[in-house]
Amino acid sequence: MAFSDILAGIGGFLLGKAKMSEIATNRLIGRGRTRPHPWSTRFDDYVCWSGLTDRSYFARLLPAVSAKPTLPSPAALWPLFAAKPGQQVECPKSTCLFHAFAQYLTDGFLRTRQFNTPPGPGGRAQPEDRKRTTSNHEIDLSTLYGRTEDQTLALRSMSGGKLLSQTINGEEFPLFLYDSIGRPDPKFLGPDGFLTIDEPLGINTATPAGLSTLFAVGGDRVNSSVHVCAINTLFLREHNRVAGELAKKHPTWNDERLFQIARNILIVMFIQIVVLEYVNHISSAPFRFLVDPTMVWKADWNRPNWMTIEFTLLYRWHSLVQETMVWGGKTEKAPDMLLNNELLLTSGLAGTFVELSANHAARMGLGNFAFFFADAEQKGIQQGRDNNLQSYNAYRNAMGFSRAKSFTDVVGKSKDPTEQARRAALAAQLQQLYGNVDDLDFYVGLFAEPCEANSPLPELALAMVAMDAFSQALPNPLLSEHIWGDETVKELTFTREGIDLLAETNCLRDVLARVMPNLGNAFIGMTRPDWKHG
Repeated sequence: MAFSDILAGIGGFLLGKAKMSEIATNRLIGRGRTRPHPWSTRFDDYVCWSGLTDRSYFARLLPAVSAKPTLPSPAALWPLFAAKPGQQVECPKSTCLFHAFAQYLTDGFLRTRQFNTPPGPGGRAQPEDRKRTTSNHEIDLSTLYGRTEDQTLALRSMSGGKLLSQTINGEEFPLFLYDSIGRPDPKFLGPDGFLTIDEPLGINTATPAGLSTLFAVGGDRVNSSVHVCAINTLFLREHNRVAGELAKKHPTWNDERLFQIARNILIVMFIQIVVLEYVNHISSAPFRFLVDPTMVWKADWNRPNWMTIEFTLLYRWHSLVQETMVWGGKTEKAPDMLLNNELLLTSGLAGTFVELSANHAARMGLGNFAFFFADAEQKGIQQGRDNNLQSYNAYRNAMGFSRAKSFTDVVGKSKDPTEQARRAALAAQLQQLYGNVDDLDFYVGLFAEPCEANSPLPELALAMVAMDAFSQALPNPLLSEHIWGDETVKELTFTREGIDLLAETNCLRDVLARVMPNLGNAFIGMTRPDWKHG
């Protein structure tokens, strides 16, 4: 069964857009088993209370199975991933804004425990770390606000409900975290001399020039690239703009109430963009999904969030990243944009969004990963094995798809001779490395599949993302029947102005146009303007 078959037979527009969206959402979520999951990465062999409640570990979609010792090493598998120099293939549907938003979204809740200097022997990460998470398991803009109350307090201005910010070249940005010689801003140091917010991951690889451009933000991965930091800056400006508007409408409100109400509005605004722009971009359906909290209230899949190890791995979409981008008419190397916000500062926020939207993402899949992801992909394979994940075929079965009987089934066939030759060569490589298709690693199989028609994702990844995206975004407490479904409480939670603002927000461009009134007609979007549904 193809992914498109999951959505087939819904009944067309006679049902109405809302009903179509509801039926399709329930059908997608119903593909696999939803929460609560019996297993977690804390215990491999049995179910117990600690495993069911310790959310510092990932949940599991399927129980653990020990990896075969004869599997090819991650290093031997990297050539399957690597693109030939200068020959990355473009995604026909997506711009770079798509993968920028995907990273910003998932960095908030898919958080394998990582350290700049691991505390293990020799400062090396340990297998146990790849089973642990620092996530709060919510879609709550923790990348902007921080994951803990102490982090949130450190990022607040404590005046007018706003977050700390500075003005550079007439534009608002977060405060810098480090000075020109790499010393942390004392505002973000606790009494013990340590940072009160997360240290940026990879800080030891930043250049001195890049270090001085890094911002004080809610997430340790936000500064990883210009792309991601631009999105965080957008929501920082929108939070402060909303807080300012609330202060005008409610002059008696103190800083605390202004901040909390603005935060409520921003979290729901973010969830709306996740569904209305991001999920609809991923979807191969010929209709659009809607944000309808009412469908969740009585749904049997409405359960508290707990991110799975499988979701964490399938969301490593590194092959979407191009090795180079054309920025301001010049070719920029992607590694130069890591841990360095100089392009954001010089281009400005609107200019950065224009450039991200003008550049095309690379096509997802094996044979298309930029060279600088070699270490990351090997770690992804190893993380799957450290967590004793079942095989690729086991997950196809769990999601209701037919098991692949051969590696040719995995890579599929194409009518295009050049593409067919590529797939046949890939199937032969997989056969040589694994021997048996039932031994194929989940992580490798995900990206060995071809992309679905009308989607930037392959079949299995698309089905699993759809299941998790809806079931984790829509049950947010702010959208519950006791808040969103009660008009009195809803207005107390968001204000009438906030409710009206949410009704006007469908995409990132809507937000950007509010904080950059002179945006004009510039194209801002995740979907390439030349793409057409086939």
